[in-house]
Amino acid sequence: MKERERSERADLDAVLAAGFVCHLGAVVDGTVMVVPTVYGATADTLYLHGSVASRSLVAAPAQTVCVTVTHVDGLVLARSVFEHSVNYRCAMIYGVPRLVTSDEEKLTGLRVVTEQCAPGQWDYVRRPTRKELAATSLLALSLDEASVKIRTGPPDDGDGPDAELGLWAGIAPLVTTWGEPIPDPLLPADLPVPSHLRNAFAR
Repeated sequence: MKERERSERADLDAVLAAGFVCHLGAVVDGTVMVVPTVYGATADTLYLHGSVASRSLVAAPAQTVCVTVTHVDGLVLARSVFEHSVNYRCAMIYGVPRLVTSDEEKLTGLRVVTEQCAPGQWDYVRRPTRKELAATSLLALSLDEASVKIRTGPPDDGDGPDAELGLWAGIAPLVTTWGEPIPDPLLPADLPVPSHLRNAFAR
């Protein structure tokens, strides 16, 4: 619906910043594939990470793709089935992605992806080796062409004939939260959760 469109760049940035999993839609061997993958966003580029064996990442640079990021904020429960809806934030990015080939940009892009998922983790863990870089595919997709839609608020039937039915209507919010970090069983018992993860995930 047109009223759900957002044209401010800040809305796109906010949707991308709020997540780290996207869905890449591409045609592979004549068939449409929609593949979930992790991403990281800069001011002008979306980096998509995967294996060199990923058929969708291999095929994507030869075509226009669609990448979507969606956050569900709640169910909108109306007085009629027809008026039920979902509160959500969604971005769709279109373009022909570029395969990142230089080790320097690949490291930069992988840092962006890693920090999008777990801020501070890139500087904490070991960096990729040249062999690991060679086994990793990274796509760069411009953010120049994107569509953002957002729905918020209550049901739309509160001032219509169905308001007289005497039925409950409203929003069932959906909130996603991190749980307490669970250590690898093989870690020494006295090794604490690092501060950057404790600050981001611990409750």
